[in-house]
This record gives sequence, structure tokens and C-alpha cells, in this order.
Amino acid sequence: MMRNQKFMPAIKHLLVISIAINAGLVLKLLHDNNGHEWATNGMNEVRVAKDVFHGVQNLSRATDQYINLDHGDPTMYEVYWKQMGDRTTLVLSGWQSISYFSDTKNHCWFLEPSFANAVTRLHNLVGNAQTRSYHIVVGTGSTQLFQAALYALCPSNAPEPMSIVSAAPFYSSYPLIIDCLKSGLYKWKGDASKFNKGEPYIELVTSPNNPDGSIRQAVVNGSGGILVHDLAYYWPQYTPISFQADHDIMLFTVSKSTGHAGIRIGWALVKDKEVAKKMTKFIEISSIGVSKDSQLRAAKILDVIADTYEHTEKFDKVKPFFHYGNNEMARRWKQLRSAVNKGQTFSLPDFPVEKCNFSGQRFGTQPAFAWLKCEKAVNDCESFLRKHKILTRSGTQFGSSKRYVRISLISHKEEYDEFIQRLSLLSSMDTP
Repeated sequence: MMRNQKFMPAIKHLLVISIAINAGLVLKLLHDNNGHEWATNGMNEVRVAKDVFHGVQNLSRATDQYINLDHGDPTMYEVYWKQMGDRTTLVLSGWQSISYFSDTKNHCWFLEPSFANAVTRLHNLVGNAQTRSYHIVVGTGSTQLFQAALYALCPSNAPEPMSIVSAAPFYSSYPLIIDCLKSGLYKWKGDASKFNKGEPYIELVTSPNNPDGSIRQAVVNGSGGILVHDLAYYWPQYTPISFQADHDIMLFTVSKSTGHAGIRIGWALVKDKEVAKKMTKFIEISSIGVSKDSQLRAAKILDVIADTYEHTEKFDKVKPFFHYGNNEMARRWKQLRSAVNKGQTFSLPDFPVEKCNFSGQRFGTQPAFAWLKCEKAVNDCESFLRKHKILTRSGTQFGSSKRYVRISLISHKEEYDEFIQRLSLLSSMDTP
């Protein structure tokens, strides 16, 4: 370990010395071949050499900074939305959004009709979820909707709290959210594959799964179970759309579908009207509805995405959104696998190739997160990467082994490329 800690700074120093030597050789050639020019321009060449030297020093210092890939902050999409210019600009007058109410005829009375229409339009375009005969419930991100679903599904007069399970590796926030308020309605029971009690339960099915990207189905084979499907990543930039989901409760979020995490908007497609009403009641109690401004902005963004496919003549110089996202995720996964394959220090899961009904292309799932495993002598992958200034989330937070980490792949390009450089170096080392 000590040998490798010394190895990385040594590379930086050698790089600085190498460039300085090469800069000196360039100056010597200039002097030998153009003596008269050297006399007049020598100072300018010296300044160039100094600039090169200081640039390398700055690069060396940059590699000493931490790269935080623990959170799934989708800043990767910023480039795309910048090139869209004013197409998603929304101007709201001061008199708008005054009332609490959006549509008093709807069971979800704070749901903006334009947002509901945009959600339906996008699902019908992509074909990833059934919307006909479903009720839409809007929430402050899918986290609030997840809590609303538990509130709606758990009976208030049950003698014992309802058991909540999810197959490991499960989303790390599930146990935190469930245990946060110490509710008498439900309790976290961990890995669904180990749950075999003859009692009512709710199984959370995340597909594609966060953190490992696998396509999931329910695993508990018991009676009295209720399923909640978290489909935040079931969009064609991450995975082939191979079927139209029609589960009882399906959760989606703007943050991962479009990249606008800061809007804090999610939605649920719910079959049962009474369940939708109870979910609405939970949101009414906890936050008295959901921001109208955020819903209107989200509606604008979803409509523009649909427009890039349905009105292509208006976007001749811009790629359709999901095609852009798919290409970028494919590029990042190619870089990641190339870095991992340089040695035997790390490994990644493989994904089956399928045809996407939306794009017509064949590809394997390319998740927003990488489920990286440390091989060989590395027993604690998160600690190992932290020593090399790469921040990740340990597999233990997902009900798995500390040999695994979850790594976000949807950060800024510059940050991601720097991560790939560091991982390539670590992977090529014989001994971690």
C-alpha cells in the first residue's frame, strides 16, 4: 500500500520534469536555428515555457481534489439543456399560483392540468408505462410519493406495523425513510429474498434497480403482499423499453428522467382510485400540496422533450433528448468498462442486450449508477477509493457487501473524465 501511495505523486513529478525538459529543448532549437530571433523574442518564449510549467502544476493540484460520486446529482444533462436556449423558458406573472388549488374536480386537487397532460403525453410517446385508466398523483419528488404510498397502503387499525421489504441490493434511502419517523403503520424488514413470514407485507420493486442496474421483478412468493414499483430509471437513455409497465402503483421522477433534480417533482400512476385519494391526503397533510411553479416548469420541459420527436422540424440542430441521453450514457459506460478492464482490481456487472421498442435499437442497460466490485486484496472498496480521493457509497448501505460501491455516472463531464483517469491508473496497478 505504501508503495502505491508514493507511486502516484511520483508520476506527477516526472510529468512536470518531462514537460520542463521538452520546453527547454524547444527553446534551444529556437536559439540554434534563429539566433537573431532569439535575441528579440527570447523573453516571450520563456514566458510560454513558464506558462506550460505552471499549467502542469495546476493539473497536478487538480488531481489532489476529491471527486464526489456518492450522490446521483444529474448535472450531466446541463450541457443538453443549455443548447436548447429559450425553448424551455417559462415566464410566470405575479398573479399566477396564488391559490392552493389547481383542479378541484380532480381527486389530486393540487395537480396542475398542464403537468398531468405532459406526463401522459410523454409516457404515450416513450411507451414505458400505461396511463389509460390510471390516476396521477404529483409529489415533491418520488421520495414523498413513496411515503404517500406506504401511508395509503398500510391499514391504520392493524395490530402490528406492516413489513416493508426490498431485494438486496436495495435503494439505500429506503430503510432511512421508513425508519425516520418510527411510524406505527410500517417497519423496515430488509432483504425481500430473506422474508418468509406469513404476514402482510409491501415489497418495493425498483427497476432498473438502484444501485446495480438489474431489471427487477417481485421476489417474495407469499400471499397478502402489495407491490410498489419504483420506475425512476425506466427511460430509454438508461435501458431498453421492452414492455409497457402496468403495475398497480408506479413511481417516476423528473430528476432522473430529464435531469432537473432541483425542481423536486415526481409523479405516481395509480390504478386504484381510493389508494390515489389516500396518497393525495398524505401530501395534503405533509406539505399542503405541491409547488405549482415547479409543476408548470416541469410540464414545459416534458412537452419540449416530446416536441423533439413529434416536431423535429423545429429542432434541426439539436438531438432528440432521449437519443442524446442514450449516446452519452453509452459513451460513459464504454469509458468505465475500458478503465476497469485494464486490470483485475475491479469488476462490473454485465447486462443482457435487448431491443428498445422506443428507439428500435438493441443495447444493454446502461444505468445511471455503476455497481463496482473491488477484487483481489481489497476488502473495503469505499475506503480504498476514498484514499484515492474518490467518494462513493458503500455496498453496506444497500444491504450488500463492503466489497461493492455505488458510483454515480451522471455528473459533469469534466468530473467524470477525471474519475475515469484515476480509476484507469488504479486498475492498472498489480497490487492495490
